[in-house]
Amino acid sequence: MSDKSSSNAMWGGRFASGPDAIMEAINASIDFDKRMAGQDIEASRAHAAMLAKQGIITNSDAEAIREGLLTVLSEIESGTFKYSRALEDIHMNVESRLKEIIGEPAGRLHTGRSRNDQVANDFKMWVRDQFDAAISGIDVLTAALLGQAEAGADMVMPGFTHLQVAQPVTWGHHMLAYVEMFNRDKSRMIDARKRMNECVLGAAALAGTSFPLDRDMTAQALGFDRPSANSLDSVSDRDFALDFLSAASICATHLSRFAEELVIWSTVQFKFVTLSDRFSTGSSIMPQKKNPDAAELIRAKVARINGSLVGLLTVMKGLPLAYSKDMQEDKEQVFDAADSLMLALAAMAGMVADMTPNKPELEIAAATGFSTATDLADWLVRALNMPFRDAHHVTGALVKMAEDGGVDLPELTLEQMQSECAEITDAVFEVLGVHNSVASRVSYGGTAPENVRKQIARWRGEIG
Repeated sequence: MSDKSSSNAMWGGRFASGPDAIMEAINASIDFDKRMAGQDIEASRAHAAMLAKQGIITNSDAEAIREGLLTVLSEIESGTFKYSRALEDIHMNVESRLKEIIGEPAGRLHTGRSRNDQVANDFKMWVRDQFDAAISGIDVLTAALLGQAEAGADMVMPGFTHLQVAQPVTWGHHMLAYVEMFNRDKSRMIDARKRMNECVLGAAALAGTSFPLDRDMTAQALGFDRPSANSLDSVSDRDFALDFLSAASICATHLSRFAEELVIWSTVQFKFVTLSDRFSTGSSIMPQKKNPDAAELIRAKVARINGSLVGLLTVMKGLPLAYSKDMQEDKEQVFDAADSLMLALAAMAGMVADMTPNKPELEIAAATGFSTATDLADWLVRALNMPFRDAHHVTGALVKMAEDGGVDLPELTLEQMQSECAEITDAVFEVLGVHNSVASRVSYGGTAPENVRKQIARWRGEIG
């Protein structure tokens, strides 16, 4: 075997040209960072306008750059742009094509900036767009949940702890629990978006630049609140990406919890909900099956999103200031997490809007498992002035009596109850029905239908 053949075999068949091909493969990011083309061109246009305003480049060069970048953008949007891995990333691909279009003025675009601040700024703009998209997605899901809550404000269902029947609640109250969760996610995203909204352009490689830039102008043009204050931190910061992944992970966890409930509720054992055919699939062998695949896939998305968060945290944990090439590994994980989150939000919103609660089954289930035992204990406290611990003991004995007799609490006779506590009157039966139970839970945040309707009105006022 020749030396050349030995060399190629050592590097592997995929890299026939040897070490140079391997270096290109590991170094190039164009295969994924081309998703930031729109942000890159928008930022470059703002940077060129600022350079011209400051007299750093001529107005004619700035105009040529502006028109050339618009041409590049149209090629990208039409699918005719030819990406080159040899040019490494979206930034150099755009600049190279700009030079082919306008010639020498293209070389002036990079004045007063580095790829370090350029990539950080483009990535910030892209992540900012994802925050906006996620916030909109949460609003759509919240609207679907509010629709379900309003339709089921009086509908009773079992509330669970440990997945055991605990107390009756209303369907509307259960839906509103997820409204609260997802709007905490929205709040986290709004906070993170505000915190990240500082423009990096002008930080240059790591130390700033000697050119008299107007960084406030660039920041304003790109929708940032202000320029970043420290050039070292500016180019090495990926907290904004970690903030997005963290908020996305928590949101995905909430989606997964709800997805798990939908999977359980749609079984023939529970029969609490019917999912629409649009978000279910059949079996290749069992014709009777209707599988909640959309919910199951949403449940799985949290693993990918959590993995992206852990991955980027691990990339960043040992990096000294300022920029290191390790940070090129930031984007694919964020891109994948954003795609997964947006899809999961849209799928959940569709499922919630289309699902049908099974009111009779929910009400039957709400009355099982001695779910009104707490109502009985509370009645003993209110009506008989019994200490709660004593009331708890009496109720426990009555539950045992009912269990031994194969009946539920409301089916015990007054005489049976009085055998355990002589002071009990027939007024106790007024609190033992599930509808009476939920109606009595009027404390703020409780499940009473009147509370549910007030909360729905509050949320509709907040999200519009």
